Amino acid sequence: MDSIFIKIFATALAFSQVTTRPDGVKTEFDAVRDRSEVAELLSAGCAHMRKAFDIEDINLDDLIATAMDDKEALSSEIKALKGLNLADLHVAYRQFCKVEKIEESPVDLGQVIDFYNNAVKDLPDAVQLKHLRLPGTSVVLDSKSERVAEIYLPNNRRIWVKLADIPEAVRNAFIAAEDKRFFQHAGIDERGLVRAFIGNFAHPGRPQGGSTITQQVAKNLLVGNDITYERKLREMIVASRMERVLTKAEILELYLNSIYLGRGAWGIEMAARSYFGKPAKALSAVEGALLAGLAKGPNYFNPDHHPERARERLAYVLGRMQDGAMIDAAAGQAVLPQLVEYRPTRRDFGFHFVDHIAREAKAVAGLDTLTDSSYTVRSTVNSALQRVVEATLQEGLARYELNTGRYKFEGPEANISDAVRQIGADLRATEPVWLVALKATRLPLYDVHWESAVVLEYTRGKRGDAIKVGLADGSILPLNTWNATIRRGLKPYDVVYVQVREAKGKQAAGADLRVRPTVQGAALVLENETGRVLAMAGGFSYPASQLNRVAQSLRQPGSTLKPLTYLAALRKGLQPNTLVMDEPITLAPIGTTVSAQRGFWSPRNYDGGASGAITLRRALENSRNLATAQLLATGLDDSAERGLDRVCELAMEAQLYKECMRYYPFVLGAQTVRLVDLAAFYAAIANEGARPQPHAIETIEQDGRAIYRHDPHAVDWIGSADRASFYQLKSMLQGVLARGTAHAVKHLSPYVGGKTGTTDNWADAWFVGFTNDVTVAIWVGYDNGDGGRRTLGQGQTGAKVALPMFEPIVQAAWGLHAPKTALNGPSREAMRQLVALSIDPYTGNPAPAGSGRAFTEYLKRDPSGRIDDTQFRIVSRGESHAYRGGYDEDDGPFQQWSNDNRLYGDARPPFPFPTWRHGPREYPSWRGYPDDEDRLPRPPSRVDPDYFWRRLN
Repeated sequence: MDSIFIKIFATALAFSQVTTRPDGVKTEFDAVRDRSEVAELLSAGCAHMRKAFDIEDINLDDLIATAMDDKEALSSEIKALKGLNLADLHVAYRQFCKVEKIEESPVDLGQVIDFYNNAVKDLPDAVQLKHLRLPGTSVVLDSKSERVAEIYLPNNRRIWVKLADIPEAVRNAFIAAEDKRFFQHAGIDERGLVRAFIGNFAHPGRPQGGSTITQQVAKNLLVGNDITYERKLREMIVASRMERVLTKAEILELYLNSIYLGRGAWGIEMAARSYFGKPAKALSAVEGALLAGLAKGPNYFNPDHHPERARERLAYVLGRMQDGAMIDAAAGQAVLPQLVEYRPTRRDFGFHFVDHIAREAKAVAGLDTLTDSSYTVRSTVNSALQRVVEATLQEGLARYELNTGRYKFEGPEANISDAVRQIGADLRATEPVWLVALKATRLPLYDVHWESAVVLEYTRGKRGDAIKVGLADGSILPLNTWNATIRRGLKPYDVVYVQVREAKGKQAAGADLRVRPTVQGAALVLENETGRVLAMAGGFSYPASQLNRVAQSLRQPGSTLKPLTYLAALRKGLQPNTLVMDEPITLAPIGTTVSAQRGFWSPRNYDGGASGAITLRRALENSRNLATAQLLATGLDDSAERGLDRVCELAMEAQLYKECMRYYPFVLGAQTVRLVDLAAFYAAIANEGARPQPHAIETIEQDGRAIYRHDPHAVDWIGSADRASFYQLKSMLQGVLARGTAHAVKHLSPYVGGKTGTTDNWADAWFVGFTNDVTVAIWVGYDNGDGGRRTLGQGQTGAKVALPMFEPIVQAAWGLHAPKTALNGPSREAMRQLVALSIDPYTGNPAPAGSGRAFTEYLKRDPSGRIDDTQFRIVSRGESHAYRGGYDEDDGPFQQWSNDNRLYGDARPPFPFPTWRHGPREYPSWRGYPDDEDRLPRPPSRVDPDYFWRRLN
């Protein structure tokens, strides 16, 4: 027996059951014992179908006789009959429909039963559709209520609408177009099948299916879209069962919310907004009829590309509505209604941020996913600032690899030769074909903010090869490729990323090639007072890696954690001008006796030397490791161990850690931390101790009402440290820019405080800085997801790698969020405990105001109201000696530390190195070529000393 015969009669068996005994449909028959039952069912189904033909006034026997007169012509014209032996089909018709006795039946019922049993095995339960709410589309808005993104599952871009909110005329339009007898049939419309059958005979071109709305819901939501007999079998049975567990209204609501109608819209509500810019409840009868006509084929009847087809389909639907007395003739004029312009959204920024939104919604509002329904999420992001932050990070990472020679060009992003040829054959093109092709190209890294450029000319000359590229604005510029190997690897119509270099003086405009970096980074802009996340870049590019390194990753913070120790000292009552010894120190392991021979901690400064007695201010400004260790041991409590406890208590109160590892290198940034938590701590410094709660969501709304609202008063005071201590620390961090490791941007010091950081062997580079209004945190490093330990390279410190990205971001924050203002002085509360005194910042001694290096320091009062003089509390006046100053971390005169230096004294880090899983434009104001520094005489390479220590063996 032919396989197609088996499938046809298995389908007929399903049809016979759902039409003759819908309450007793069997999904399994015995291939031997149940043959006679199956034959009876097939006969009953045929008899039922003959009645449908009679109702439609069609003589089935005459029709079949006519068809048998020219079997070959019929089977060649009608796709559904191709491959069928019509003679055998006629014999089967006589056997089951005419109930004639056939000696040799062409139908093997055993094979039919086997196919049927396998096809309907494990049918989905129609009950699950009861009260089903299909996945929806949520909208994320920025801080100005502009749309940032839509969040939806593939093939589910919809907004659910209740049936009661859909005008009756619109509902009737879909019923007229798709299922005229929807309210009469029980899931399968025999008369509809007859009409489709006859239509396919009369008009063999575009086949008709005859599926009811119920069947379409079963197909869309339960049994799938496979074009197979198996699917049709399952669809019929499930549709029949749906009619017994769902009301007609429930089925119609599911249908109108699940159907695809083109323009990327699933469901009537999204389609109404997409085509007409209005909700479904505002649709007219004609607008509803246009959408109903699209259900049959949204691409074929697309009014954007095929307006004549759409008009014909609209006339058909309106005609059906008039036939059913659903509208009058006056309302049924087939004139295409006015459509809104369709611009498919192509988001090119904020992907890590939107991912973070989804995770935060789950954490704070209990929403497992934002696609469960349609929500409006009002976020904190400043879209313009977000673009700048992403562009700055991308450019900074690429420039780091260019400057260090680590860039690796692995080929163009795309080649558009084929597209150019196809467009060239279209004589309607009004722009250069390469430009049309370039504009239509969506590159794999769709969130990279460099310009895309296509190679147009490749010439060879005495001065070397030259390449010209075309940009999306139509301009053509020479391409700088950095080396000949890259130039030789490019060919016509390759697409690459470039950074446009404007003409300046005698230097002509050009395009500098940009290469995807392998190094990663992260950047965050946090509003100090509220904790609003104004911008967040979780990596170089979201398509390349979905990991958000701002909130999902842990890295060693290095010297960016040192302010904790100095805050603990200020809280203890020490002053910024208190002297501490910057000299070698060795601390025994915690909890061991002095007789132990291993595990002693002997930190070292970057230069390998010591500066003697220096002030706490200068120690922090220049990131002196020995001074920090000495402060831990002698300035915070009666022992180093208890001093460490004080720092750990403060770290946990600042919510940097849930648990502090009691290990002395902790004070130099050995324990890993999240960037977002570190930024919140620095925001607390700017706020004199008020730690904001970082958040990306202001409100979440559903159906116009707020179901979550962020508490605007969610601020935690780091209460164990007073406001005066925080202000003193803030002033000391301002000095990091004025005189310390970040003095490369000293021009910002009146407005910014911050700290550089670099970890063991330059694995991580940091800069965290704050203004009155925002905190900006930047990290650069390698993921090392393969278990390796690739570092940034010798001398690649926080000041050299991360700090250059800070200025473009903070300048953008001043321009786009809050104006540039000088850092605030102490608050009224802090000032009650402080006295302003002119001192020498290098020695800590009082100095006449306006003389030499005189600097206004704020010192705490003692209980009597006088200055609490702690300058010589740790180091006696007799022990102190002349200050030997200098920069330690990044740009100082100290000689370079040898390459064999290790923090820990052996090859093992104290904690496992973190491994990570991989996953209009504005540009930063970078100046000159990426390799300008290489063209000028440079001082010897410098190494960030941010936190170096050793263990003694």
